[in-house]
Amino acid sequence: MPDFAIRPLGPDPATHAMLCELLVETVAHGGSVGFMHPLAPIYAAAFWDGALGAAARGGRIVLGAWVDDRIVGTVSLILDLPPNQPHRAEIAKMMTRVAWRGRGVARALLETAEALAIERGRTLLVLDTASEEGAAGLYEKCGYNCAGEIPDFALKPRGGLTGTKLYWKRIGSAAR
Repeated sequence: MPDFAIRPLGPDPATHAMLCELLVETVAHGGSVGFMHPLAPIYAAAFWDGALGAAARGGRIVLGAWVDDRIVGTVSLILDLPPNQPHRAEIAKMMTRVAWRGRGVARALLETAEALAIERGRTLLVLDTASEEGAAGLYEKCGYNCAGEIPDFALKPRGGLTGTKLYWKRIGSAAR
């Protein structure tokens, strides 16, 4: 049994503050999640304002991995996609606190996101991860298929270019 619990997150101030802390920590440790180091807390707050707002409107689910009263990881399931893509969802912003990496947090978050996508009738998940220092190994162990790699896709948090790997996975009725 894991030492953490996974549950959807809401916009309460304490959760927001912990998510901001997690995002800043992730970027400081090289996590390629769309931001540069050093990440000012105001930009982390603006991101989570938008993400939690989208969750409140039903366009995304933000999951948190909790240990007691602390968030140690998060992932988002993006549901708000164009009208011609009602069958799929995107996995985004997978982050785990450094002290909790390698302890099953990311896998549990991913499995919960997959289950929630299936509950909502989704049959395809897509995601991308940095080619260097990304979570490709985790995604491949969890059954995601690499569709390819785009070189020089984004800047690493401390500078320099990295590629991105694109992944997909059939889920629910499409996986059978």
